[in-house]
Amino acid sequence: MVELAEDKQAHEIVLLDIRKLSTIADFFVICSGDNDRQLRAIMEHVDEVVGREYGLNPRIEGTPDTGWIVLDYGDVVMHVFSAAQREYYRLERLWSKAPPVVVVQ
Repeated sequence: MVELAEDKQAHEIVLLDIRKLSTIADFFVICSGDNDRQLRAIMEHVDEVVGREYGLNPRIEGTPDTGWIVLDYGDVVMHVFSAAQREYYRLERLWSKAPPVVVVQ
């Protein structure tokens, strides 16, 4: 998912290992896009490739115009943010005890 987000020029990509902190998922992928169109492109690309290659269909919440899209694959939950929403919600700070596995600026 990190690489798929990179394919669509997402930035500030972080993969957090939350296994020791929560039972809701094993990993969070958090990334940002610059506008609604890019957020949609990231979401659609991840959904298409993960669906095709792994047969997984996420539960999707949010829309590009809200600035926060969540793709829930069970073990991995991906958060696609606008810059403003990411700054407002600060998930990395909320989950600061989760060790980062990958960080791509």
